[in-house]
Amino acid sequence: MKVKIQDYNDVTVIEMQGELDSDASEIFEKNIADIISQNKSNIVLDMSGVGFIDSRGLSVLLWVRDYCVQNRRELRLAGLDENCKRILEITRLDSEFDLHSELAEAVKSFA
Repeated sequence: MKVKIQDYNDVTVIEMQGELDSDASEIFEKNIADIISQNKSNIVLDMSGVGFIDSRGLSVLLWVRDYCVQNRRELRLAGLDENCKRILEITRLDSEFDLHSELAEAVKSFA
C-alpha cells in the first residue's frame, strides 16, 4: 500500500494505492494515526487507487472512522471503485461512512 498525503487548505487528502489488506493495514493505521495527531481537522481517504479490501482492511477503515470521531475530526471516503463499493455494501458498512464518488466532491463537502 502506497500512501501520498496532500493538504488543501483545511482538508488533508490521503491518496491510497494498492490493496487494503492484512499486509498493508498496520502501516496504513500508523500513517493515519500520525496524520490525525497533527490536528488535521478534515480528512479524505482517496480510495480511487484501491482495488481490493479484505476483512482486516474493513476493520482498519472502521478504526479510522472511530479514531476520527474520538479526536473530533471529519472523515470522507472518495473514489471507491465498483469492487470496493460492493464490499462495503455487502458488509453493510456503506452506511457507516460519508461516501463520495469524486475526490473534488468530497473535498468540497467540508465547505
